[in-house]
Amino acid sequence: MNKPHKLPPQRQSQPGREHKMHPRPEVIREGYRGSGKLEHKVALITGGDSGIGRSIAVHYAREGASVCIVYLEEDKDAEDTREMVEKEGQECLIIPGNLAEEHFCREVVDQCISKFDRLDIVINNAAVQHARDEVAEISFEQLKETFETNIYPCFSIVREALPHLKEGASIINTTSVTAYRGSDHLLDYASTKGAIVSFTRALSKMLAKKKIRVNGVAPGPIWTPLIPATLDHVETFGKNTPLGRPGQPGEVAPAYVFLGCGDSSYITGQIIHINGGEIIGS
Repeated sequence: MNKPHKLPPQRQSQPGREHKMHPRPEVIREGYRGSGKLEHKVALITGGDSGIGRSIAVHYAREGASVCIVYLEEDKDAEDTREMVEKEGQECLIIPGNLAEEHFCREVVDQCISKFDRLDIVINNAAVQHARDEVAEISFEQLKETFETNIYPCFSIVREALPHLKEGASIINTTSVTAYRGSDHLLDYASTKGAIVSFTRALSKMLAKKKIRVNGVAPGPIWTPLIPATLDHVETFGKNTPLGRPGQPGEVAPAYVFLGCGDSSYITGQIIHINGGEIIGS
């Protein structure tokens, strides 16, 4: 894992499918042992069918949590994730649909509460990205899709979930290294990720009096289905990081465990950077 490596050429259409990737992403590190950090908790994870979201679901299950994952239409990936969670001895509810639709966000929370009768952790992780080299190449339709997928559901899911979140609950938002250093080919995506940083900081202040913590994770180049579905050339993806390689979802998800459990009880409004060593402003 720590050696630089070159990924084989591959390309997928949007949205990417994890079961078509080669090599398959590492979901959980060999030797990762759960210790009951999330025992009896229920977590709602958007974009939970694959990539970082899948890895979070499996880590949470190993730590004792039941999970509800939301995805667009990648049924096989979602079913695979459910099997992984159930193999860890936990329940997994999978819900397909478009988070850009406000009413669907309401249905997601309703189904989660109906199934588990509680909600302790909300993880806003779903995202889409399209690579474009020029501003003129970004259509209004693409801009609208990116914002409606990446940032709008953060508001909608949180609004619907809040009546069910009690003191000690945790909200975790997935932003990106691109929010801090920009990206010359992901202008609209980076813009939404910057909005998520601000959303996280503002919401943490709003909910501090309720003793609900709000934090974020900013991954760098991680090997997920977004990559072959976005980039024409994945062979050198991640090679420019100080560690010389892309990260794996299994190297990112433990941060969500930390932010979701009592170990981070005095942390709110913060972002954890997992990017292979790139030094960026906070």
